[in-house]
Amino acid sequence: MLENVFKGLFDTDLTTVISVTDFMLCLGFSLALGLVMAFAYMYRTRYTKSFVVTLALLPAVVCVVIMLVNGNVGTGVAVAGAFSLVRFRSVPGTAKEICTLFLAMGAGLIAGMGYLGFAVLFTVVMCAVFLLYNRLDFGTKKNAETFKTFTITIPEDLDYSAVFDDIFAEYTRAYELVRVKTTNMGSMFKLTYHVELSNASREKEMIDAIRCRNGNLEIAVSKQETVGTEL
Repeated sequence: MLENVFKGLFDTDLTTVISVTDFMLCLGFSLALGLVMAFAYMYRTRYTKSFVVTLALLPAVVCVVIMLVNGNVGTGVAVAGAFSLVRFRSVPGTAKEICTLFLAMGAGLIAGMGYLGFAVLFTVVMCAVFLLYNRLDFGTKKNAETFKTFTITIPEDLDYSAVFDDIFAEYTRAYELVRVKTTNMGSMFKLTYHVELSNASREKEMIDAIRCRNGNLEIAVSKQETVGTEL
């Protein structure tokens, strides 16, 4: 009787019907794997509640899609891929977020095809590697404190193209003017530089030299970070 409740309207005698027990088993495994991935992602990572909840539920969604396409894996992957695009059509995602979403989709795909053991093994191995790379700060720039972004305000009568070249040559290993913006009704320029300091302890000395050159106008210094949408 219970099996008839979950029988599809278009099922035939040639259609393989998923039992309720198998459905719940795959769904439960997928939810558990999503929870493991969510906890792994939260380790030493800035995150939002909405993304973590999505990550925890995504394997179950993909698993159900794969199970209900009647064995047509190609159709299931296409539909699940369309679900994943919702994230990227609304808010730009970081490389780490994109990676974890694909990991969650992979776990759901494996579970949906019925390979629960492989799904668990895949999740454990990938989460272990994910945590290891985070623990080792894999890919982190060496001497990250020397990479800074300077935002400097100058009056309009200064030639911004080379006004600070001699100062940067003395205090930095490399520098690049990445942005020029007019401000204060066009009477001033705001210049944004990406620089690599040759000696981080001389940062204040460099700022003082810039202040003498720009008439003691506003200077802002911040860490140089990779753009969030960059892969």
